[in-house]
Amino acid sequence: MVQIGRLMRSLLAVSFGVLLLFGCNTNRNSNENLVLKAAPEFNADSAYGFVKHQVDFGPRIPNSEEHNLCGDYLVSILVRLGATVTEQKDSVLGYDGKMLPMRNIIASFSPNLEKRILLASNWDTRAWADRSDSIPTLPADGANDGASGVGVLLEIARLIGRDSLSVGVDIILFDLEDQDRPAYDINPNQTEHFGCLGTRYWAEHLDGYTAEYAILLDMVGADNAKFTLEGNSMKYAEPVVRKVWDIGTKLGYQEYFKYNRTLHVQDDHAYINEITEIPSIDIIQYDPSGIGPFWKHWHTHFDNMDAINRETLDAVGQTLLQVIYNED
Repeated sequence: MVQIGRLMRSLLAVSFGVLLLFGCNTNRNSNENLVLKAAPEFNADSAYGFVKHQVDFGPRIPNSEEHNLCGDYLVSILVRLGATVTEQKDSVLGYDGKMLPMRNIIASFSPNLEKRILLASNWDTRAWADRSDSIPTLPADGANDGASGVGVLLEIARLIGRDSLSVGVDIILFDLEDQDRPAYDINPNQTEHFGCLGTRYWAEHLDGYTAEYAILLDMVGADNAKFTLEGNSMKYAEPVVRKVWDIGTKLGYQEYFKYNRTLHVQDDHAYINEITEIPSIDIIQYDPSGIGPFWKHWHTHFDNMDAINRETLDAVGQTLLQVIYNED
């Protein structure tokens, strides 16, 4: 079904700038002369399976058995797929003054190569579905918000692990992205941001590492997702944004990758930009009618496997694969 959908999208790829979905439409780059090199076929069913396997553990809340077991699974999968895997483990301060155990998982392909691309997602689950109308103190499954990005990256790892690339790829699964103060416990006297803790820790403990650019995935699995020109991505790494969006559009995924500027998001990529100066972008669903304004089920109990759409996973995954192989 995914292959048929891709063919239909390619055949129907016409002018995609007519409908202005969000914010201000910007002049899109011309991709008429863009040449796409040979790249593997992304398997959306496999990516879906990787998402489901994470969700089956239960909410991946730091300091829980589910978190520990899922972390072990992610490490074992990446090792089996041929990556050189290292982990960062430490404790960092949470919003409530308590220490949180942190586990960043770093998988490197062709670690000997100097030229590198960084792909990232968070793998923890928010401890509270604090945007829910009922039981906001209990966590959701975190299928889209967390597991979808990881699932796409695991499928990419499966494919690139079989090839010899001329560009190195690092996949980082960041912990403690989603443990900021819950919405029902807002303290006007405390304005410090306690999200993206794993990313901030990683960025502050680099040992000479650098990359050409970084691409963050956040909520990349929902039906009819729209990915726009997010503010911090455009501020720090506009050429990377346009590279990715142009490739996605060339592949026929113009209904997902929209050339419209939208709000700045203080996600993991913002700290990578600010602390490491590695140009970093965020592929994140934006919906002005949703929550945040993100996906309509953001931080609710509806963030489960029913929300995951294979065609969206395919659009993001195939685009990223093409980005990698075009660098190669």
